Amino acid sequence: MKRIVLWVLLAACLLPGGLACRQQAGPPVAEVPAYSGAHPYPAAEWQRIRQPDSVGYAPDMLQQLRTYIIDSTNTTGLMVVLNGKVLYEYGDVEEVSYLASCRKSILAMLYGKYVHNGQIDLNKTVAELGLEEDDGLLPLERQATVEHLITARSGIYHPASNGGDNSADAPPRGSQQPGTYFLYNNWDFNAAGEAFERMTGKNLYDALEQDLARPLGMQDFDRQAQRKLGDSTRSRYLAYHIWLSTRDMARIGYLMLRRGNWAGQQLIPAEWVDRITSVVTPLEEMNPEGYRKGHFGYGYMWWVWDGPRAVGPFEGAYAARGYYGQYIAVFPALDMVIAHKTKAAYQRHTSWRMFQGIYERILAARIPNT
Repeated sequence: MKRIVLWVLLAACLLPGGLACRQQAGPPVAEVPAYSGAHPYPAAEWQRIRQPDSVGYAPDMLQQLRTYIIDSTNTTGLMVVLNGKVLYEYGDVEEVSYLASCRKSILAMLYGKYVHNGQIDLNKTVAELGLEEDDGLLPLERQATVEHLITARSGIYHPASNGGDNSADAPPRGSQQPGTYFLYNNWDFNAAGEAFERMTGKNLYDALEQDLARPLGMQDFDRQAQRKLGDSTRSRYLAYHIWLSTRDMARIGYLMLRRGNWAGQQLIPAEWVDRITSVVTPLEEMNPEGYRKGHFGYGYMWWVWDGPRAVGPFEGAYAARGYYGQYIAVFPALDMVIAHKTKAAYQRHTSWRMFQGIYERILAARIPNT
């Protein structure tokens, strides 16, 4: 019966032309239970679903998805994980390449262990951490806390060492009280990486390897590929870029789906996973205003489905999003993770709208009454 209801909701949401479902927001985010021994986890390799119809997905519709990917996207790698097993795969899922802004969501994950053990204090201010710029920060900006940095609400509009943000839409410096105004500004995120290293005493990439890559059994992780980049004449704080394969991105997403638990080992506190994927900035408060026409609010460096579309299959859903077409989308209501890659070196882009076409076709492949 629950599956029938879910299908009805899905059919209502997937209207022609990608129109959003206009229902009112549903109840609070549905919880995914921690590991009970029932969930499969990948070991050296992912397990695969050989017959999609056996788990309620139509093989012919998944084949049509391939046509859409080839004709309408620049996808280079795609992995769809359902109930811990690979439902669908496309392209080269082993190649390691640039994640763009998905790095920010991974940093949010890394924070959890150290917030829990007290090494990271989210209430520490920029001033207390000694974060500064060569040309100075304003007194008001120095009052911003680490929590303001990782929710993109710092009110600090100093230029970042790298582009790819909304700094061109920033209000005048010193005009916004820290914690009151959302703006997607790379200065916040880069400074959050510096704050992580100062408070933990760890190199961020060593933490990535020790806290995530090794315990998750990442198949393609290369510590030597990870490096910071940016223009240090613009800002002292470089961007902590990350390089992963599509199938290792799927492990990241699956860890999140299981609320930080990996085969019985709690790598990230479950309450931290819940916290970072809950809305801090709701859809109606997103800046610039163009964001308010979408369907995302913002949590702690994760984009969270919010507003009238956050129902049915999108209830409790969230995503990491990176330029060129790097995406990790988690759908707790469906027990599904979708990892998507467009290799940045090709200088091609798979937009979110294109990716939306992918996940809508995956969801529409669900067989009714199964």
